[in-house]
Amino acid sequence: MEILKVQNLSKIYGQGESQVKALSEVTFSMDKGEFAAVVGESGSGKSTLLHCVGGLDTPTGGKVLLDGEDLFTLDERKRTVFRRRNIGFVFQAFHLIEELNVEQNIAFPLLLDSQKPDQEKIEELLGLLGLSSRRKHLPSQLSGGQQQRVAIGRALIMHPMLILADEPTGNLDSKSSRDVMDLLIRASRNYQQTILMITHNDNLAADADRVFRVTDGHLMDMGRGV
Repeated sequence: MEILKVQNLSKIYGQGESQVKALSEVTFSMDKGEFAAVVGESGSGKSTLLHCVGGLDTPTGGKVLLDGEDLFTLDERKRTVFRRRNIGFVFQAFHLIEELNVEQNIAFPLLLDSQKPDQEKIEELLGLLGLSSRRKHLPSQLSGGQQQRVAIGRALIMHPMLILADEPTGNLDSKSSRDVMDLLIRASRNYQQTILMITHNDNLAADADRVFRVTDGHLMDMGRGV
């Protein structure tokens, strides 16, 4: 079942001689439960692609359809609400709220959307994340790998249609990187979670269902693993 469809997505910065084409007519789709990695050199357009797909940046042209809803036909307020409910983000920087403990950080998107946290779902997530014993710890009391697992839990709690992960292992050592990657794979398998992840690590990308390579704003589908 197709969940994400990107059509002729373009992003141009600047004008005249200083004009830069960050994305050029990018087209691809993803099915529900698919885990795809995006690789490419620094400055190739990977992050721009992720930000446009997530509605954090507005493309110059093209469409992003999530379960048939075109993000950029929505006004800014409706797009913000749609994004909050349907897209989860995991960044290289963890962006946890320092005053909230693990459990509260995970539940925060629900509270932001005026929803009552489902304690059973939180318990299930804490188990999946391996953080049940750390539930009352503040971010400052956690390792980098543990903080990133909290960030993943926060992205999963709304059971979004799409998770966008921008270099989620970039600040982690090799063991923590492997743990985070394994967790994303389990989320994809256990919850049929659709995940689009940027990484500079070809070894991690090889574990994804599909790999895209971005070069000078152009996207190429490399198929299953690299």
